[in-house]
Amino acid sequence: MSQEPDPQHQSNLESTVELDETEQLPRRRFLNLAGAGLLTIGFGSLAESVVGGLSEPLNQRVESLIFKPQQPVPEFPTSAIEPDKLIVNSFRGTPAIANENYHLTIDGEVNNPLSLSMKDLQKLPFTEMVIRHVCVEGWAAIVQWGGVRLRDLLAIAEPLEQVKYVYFYSADGYYESWDLDSVMHPQTLMAYQKNGEALTPEYGAPLRLASPIKLGYKLSKWVTRIQLTSVLGQKRGYWEDLGYEWYAGL
Repeated sequence: MSQEPDPQHQSNLESTVELDETEQLPRRRFLNLAGAGLLTIGFGSLAESVVGGLSEPLNQRVESLIFKPQQPVPEFPTSAIEPDKLIVNSFRGTPAIANENYHLTIDGEVNNPLSLSMKDLQKLPFTEMVIRHVCVEGWAAIVQWGGVRLRDLLAIAEPLEQVKYVYFYSADGYYESWDLDSVMHPQTLMAYQKNGEALTPEYGAPLRLASPIKLGYKLSKWVTRIQLTSVLGQKRGYWEDLGYEWYAGL
């Protein structure tokens, strides 16, 4: 969710996240092995200056090779859904956006800028998935999400050839950026449904990001604008600009 983690208790990204007694998040084990600091917070910016002006963070280059951002993640049966485990963290309160007034803007380096209402979005092919949502604070929940594949929306917008990054802007002022490969993953959705019902405001209605390949702070709620760009700016994400890892892959 876009509001996590709680600013009152920011978690250490290099600590191991316990999912249950037998399963630990594989990515955390990798980060612990990278004790020398290869993928630690802020290293991407340092590497760019040392290596000579790389146009992408080093942790993107390394992690995309390790975590294969186009490989589908195994899903769960609906019987595995954990409706009470998805925690709502606050950021700047919950914006109230009426569906009839909502529009999603997709712009930037595209051939076909879009402004889509909820009715427009709901006319597009519907996709649902049951996946594990993982928060950097150490909790996880199995959730059903339903909505539109983000890659289907981008296909309509027709990104220019040079596009490498995608920014997400939310109604509460939250912002995030992703690498294009992760955006195009077949399980990255713009969701308007949770656990078989219409998404509610506290969970990001009218529209939010949902994906099994990123930590929860990358999964923006109340998304109102998607901007495609060839350049990753100095502002990379609300929590990332405070020191959290940018790629945040699972």
